[in-house]
Amino acid sequence: MQNKNNQNKKKTPNSLEDPYSEKSNLSGLKGFLETLLKKFRTGAFISALLPVYFLAIIAMGLAAAPGIYVFSYIFHLTPALADVVRYPILGIAAVCAYFLYGFSIIFIIPLLNWLNPFKLKPFRGSYFSLQSIPWYVHNALLYIVRYTFLEFITPTPLNILFYRMMGMKIGKGVQINTTNISDACMIELEDRVTIGGSAHLLAHYGQHGYLVVSSLKIRKNATIGLKATIMGDTDIGEGALISPHEVVLPKSIVPAGRKPEKLIYSVENNKK
Repeated sequence: MQNKNNQNKKKTPNSLEDPYSEKSNLSGLKGFLETLLKKFRTGAFISALLPVYFLAIIAMGLAAAPGIYVFSYIFHLTPALADVVRYPILGIAAVCAYFLYGFSIIFIIPLLNWLNPFKLKPFRGSYFSLQSIPWYVHNALLYIVRYTFLEFITPTPLNILFYRMMGMKIGKGVQINTTNISDACMIELEDRVTIGGSAHLLAHYGQHGYLVVSSLKIRKNATIGLKATIMGDTDIGEGALISPHEVVLPKSIVPAGRKPEKLIYSVENNKK
């Protein structure tokens, strides 16, 4: 496994920024707003994220509306029934309402993500910076679906559709058997990639006070094992195998066809 640090790599414009500074390197209005964000970190950041919470309320409320309608209709249709009959019917209606919410939210959230003017891009800087806000917004929207419904459609074509709508580049024949994904729009899965159960894919990492957002690419026919972790700024080669629970650190380049040594040893022993 190689490391990208061994290659000549162009530094990003903000690579020398002090992540703990209370002053912004930007000028004008952006610089003023970022200085407030850095100087009054907790209060300013909560204020900056309030619109995100408001957006989440709107999205979840809209998604819940069809289910509420169905439940209300059944509720008013069954008052004459005996409780022993009515309550099971209302229970079924409530669960139907939840699934209507789920099938609605997987389309509403990508729409809001598409309409969002703050697009996530690669960057390296402070957690308390204007550049970090798109990262928070994109993942906040993603996590609404992840923590309220996504498990019910994983792995199915619907979770592939959802991730595509969130900006992930996904090839043909891809299998995603996990919901532990962050920074979807910074991830590319080529044809016939398999992501094992409960694996973690995240196109970011923290280091020395910096938040670094960088792309994650998994090439054709690669397999990511159960509960493995793939971090940002990595490139998994074609046909490579990442074993269960293995961690691929940032800036790693996994060569094509790579197999873990323990697996190779086990296969060779079985041939004897």
